Amino acid sequence: GRIMSFIGGACSQGPGQVVDDELKNPIRSHHNIEKEDVKFMKKATTHYETLAKRATDNGHAIDMYSCALDQTGLMEMKSCCNLTGGNMVMGDSFNSALFKQTFQRVFAKDPKGEFKMAFNATMEVKCSRELKISGAIGPCISGGKKDGSISEAEIGIGNTTSWKSCALNPSSTVAVFFEVTTQQGAPIPQGGRGFLQFVTSYQHASGQRRVRVTTVARNWGDPATAMPHISASFDQEAAAVVMARMAAWKADSTEEGVDVLRWVDRMLIRLCQKFGEFVKDSSESFRLPENFSLYPQFMFHLRRSQFLQVFNNSPDETSFYRGCLNREDLTNCLIMVQPILYSYSLQLPPEPVLLDTSSIQPDRILLMDTFFQILIFHGETIAQWRAAGYQNQFEYANLKQLLEMPVADAQDALLSRFPVPRYIDTEQGGSQARFLLCKVNPSQTHNNQGWGGSEGAPVLTDDVSLQVFMEHLKKLSVSSQA
Repeated sequence: GRIMSFIGGACSQGPGQVVDDELKNPIRSHHNIEKEDVKFMKKATTHYETLAKRATDNGHAIDMYSCALDQTGLMEMKSCCNLTGGNMVMGDSFNSALFKQTFQRVFAKDPKGEFKMAFNATMEVKCSRELKISGAIGPCISGGKKDGSISEAEIGIGNTTSWKSCALNPSSTVAVFFEVTTQQGAPIPQGGRGFLQFVTSYQHASGQRRVRVTTVARNWGDPATAMPHISASFDQEAAAVVMARMAAWKADSTEEGVDVLRWVDRMLIRLCQKFGEFVKDSSESFRLPENFSLYPQFMFHLRRSQFLQVFNNSPDETSFYRGCLNREDLTNCLIMVQPILYSYSLQLPPEPVLLDTSSIQPDRILLMDTFFQILIFHGETIAQWRAAGYQNQFEYANLKQLLEMPVADAQDALLSRFPVPRYIDTEQGGSQARFLLCKVNPSQTHNNQGWGGSEGAPVLTDDVSLQVFMEHLKKLSVSSQA
């Protein structure tokens, strides 16, 4: 079953208290957490974790619908959703269209008229003896099942071979981590295969009990001789999402933000040293195979994302964003890490463009999808034409059509996504343009461009650009000292 809680304010009484009754004492911020100036946080978090454990024992998923202008304590309560598989939704007001549409979507039905939800799911993982299970990161809790295939290196929710989730939806995704080990120093059998089996059982919305078994076998490759084979099977999108989940988990549970960023950088440099082709100490010679080529930019955007940078976000917002990253499917998680940008202009058909300041042109309309927001940005010239009302004149029908195209394309995401994304319509120089400017790669800033240059719009930031990031990455990867 589901327990739905609608939270309109922070708890100020009882064991789950996150703030006191005195209005002069605001609810904790990231700054307070850093200084350990948090009176109620530890006790409240422990209380909600105990509640979540009780709920999972009884098979109940807890949904949290938090709508308020200030924080409501989602950070302390996050385990109630994250461990039970319940929904977490954050908004400004229960009365807003955004919340109402999102809540209606909870009860969406499939073509057979059944709810798009499953209950009381367990996922058990079995593997061949050369593999050990390190753990899982996703909307689940440990099933407490132990056997000889558990790794000592724990990642996420470890020390078990099964996990339980009280509710699933069609896009629920769990990342499972493994370690390759050999028995008593015996080499891994070359030419042999490693096996994995995922046994998922759940109760369908129709009341049926269903079991789904997925078995995969992969050839073993010796790093000394079969490096090209290992390299060719690298999936950069999946790797980026798995790294994002690991980084968010580390930032949430153990380490400080700076340490997590250093860890992300270290892992990226190690990957480039292992799979890049280069001459020692010559950064110009550095090349990555084609199926690795986008991975460094995924990591660049992950470092700048709200999952690892808490500046300008409250602890509740950070918990909400990380919770979404840990439960959505690969495509959605990738959009969260590196938003998609489409360009519309009178000369060219709609096309995807680089998430870069150079894509911001006066004669273009941009559509950006960050998963949480759908933003339509009108370039300076087009914004002026729109303000002058040219699109309402018969001879400018092509302009009217251009203005309508991104709006029509945005509807696809707005009609299908959960939670419903915030829809933003803005133009060059508009206050809401900040949502686009904070996401694009700042290849032009106030430091390296004369004002009024034709190549895109400069962003006022001291952040390094992707180009500088890549130069440093190449230098470190080819260095003989590394």
